[in-house]
Amino acid sequence: MIDDCLCRFLLEDLDISGAVVRLGPAWQKMIENRDYPAPVARVFGEMTATTLLLAGNLKQPGRLTVQLRGGGAVSLLVIDCNEQLQIRGMARCSTPLADGTAAALLGDGQLQLALDMPSMREPYQSIVPLSGDSIAEIFEHYLGQSDQLPARLFLAASADSAAGLFLQRLPTAEQRDADGWTRIEALAATVKAAELLSLPADELLLRLFGEETVRLFPARAVAHNCPEDREKVRSLLRSLGRDEVLAALREHGEVLVNDEICNRQYRFDARAVDELFADPPSPTSPTLH
Repeated sequence: MIDDCLCRFLLEDLDISGAVVRLGPAWQKMIENRDYPAPVARVFGEMTATTLLLAGNLKQPGRLTVQLRGGGAVSLLVIDCNEQLQIRGMARCSTPLADGTAAALLGDGQLQLALDMPSMREPYQSIVPLSGDSIAEIFEHYLGQSDQLPARLFLAASADSAAGLFLQRLPTAEQRDADGWTRIEALAATVKAAELLSLPADELLLRLFGEETVRLFPARAVAHNCPEDREKVRSLLRSLGRDEVLAALREHGEVLVNDEICNRQYRFDARAVDELFADPPSPTSPTLH
């Protein structure tokens, strides 16, 4: 397994499914010029890996958006991922910031998952209170409640990479081997962060589950995807109306739009604003995320 990819696998004799994800360059782009403190980057990386592990199950075009909102020093973690495993995301935090668990950094808050697919009449959304000390525990608790199937997550993140191992017991697992899930949980719990961040998927799974029959599916590429979209911003400003945009221009000398999730700014001077409202409006007016 190379960096920036996800590999799904199946423990065939036990009916336990799983996936391994490891990010290198894509993760570095996620945090480029962000200057996140180390504790924030750690939980952000763990959540990025988790979102990819969940989005790897998308079988048709769609977009999964995962948010953790809290009342602590880290007020927001958000990751957006589509079925092609193209990701983008951001963290919002205040300073000073002490190191600690995800629960300590987030404080009281909520986990929100939204799934938007063309085949759905309206997006699916789930909002639950945060429960757990770590990113892994928060999502294990959520999956246990929503899927009613036990799941385990093992996550790691550094300045250079982020990685995760996901396991989920399928409904028929107990019929195949009553002790299988307990055994695999114990074996997976021996994994070290350095192994998650460095070992290829086949080597990692062989080290952990060398006595089991593992079917490893082809790797899927992961990419950071946050292209510039100035026309979307223009449509957003048009939707606000000439008067409001001109008022901002008079007050600040320019109109500045922050695309926080992509860490990008769009600036409009007086000439650009004149051109904005001189152009005919586009048929649709998408919103900027």
